[in-house]
Amino acid sequence: MLPLSSVESDGDILKIEETSLTYAIKQEQNKIKDYIDGIKAIKQAIFKILMTEKNKFEIYDGNFGVEFSDLFGKSVYYAQSEIPMRIKKALMYDSRITDVYDFSFSYPDDKGSIRVKFFVSSIFGDDEFSLEVGI
Repeated sequence: MLPLSSVESDGDILKIEETSLTYAIKQEQNKIKDYIDGIKAIKQAIFKILMTEKNKFEIYDGNFGVEFSDLFGKSVYYAQSEIPMRIKKALMYDSRITDVYDFSFSYPDDKGSIRVKFFVSSIFGDDEFSLEVGI
């Protein structure tokens, strides 16, 4: 089954609005099952983008994913200055995402990582996300 899309014509400009309908990844069951749409599809897309190291997997084009691997061994201050820009750049590639903002950081004890919290605005609404980045 192919996802449906709507096509509008505005004079010479053709506008295509794609659906967010996609397969649902059930991580706890290690299965791809059913379909999801809307905010659930956006959340899944954000998870996939942030868990994929950019330019590491040939299946994805050069714009998909985020670059974190080069932060390993860098100072906390450098990583903290780079992470928001990298997350925003990676997520804004998805046209359904309109903004990534309000980053905050914490440092789990003896883990060599930074926990990042941030908000994402999408065409379906806003939501908070968190991520742990190893440094």
